[in-house]
Amino acid sequence: MREPEASEYRIARLRERLADEEISELGVQIDMRGGYVHLWGTVSTAACRSEILRIAETELGGLPVRADLTVACATAPERPEELE
Repeated sequence: MREPEASEYRIARLRERLADEEISELGVQIDMRGGYVHLWGTVSTAACRSEILRIAETELGGLPVRADLTVACATAPERPEELE
């Protein structure tokens, strides 16, 4: 199997694991860009982000990865919103 085909196979496997694992994360986009794998999107917690990066390292070991994963801030506001 040639390298680009192997990379695409590994990326597809990563997508499956992110959907199937206990985190069930479907909001992360994954593409091969140039010579690296790009992960981007918004996740619910820092722990979820860490788990995604751990799984990506396992599945993509040896491929360069750029992760632009934003953690959503879901804290309650400090005061009520005032409408005018």
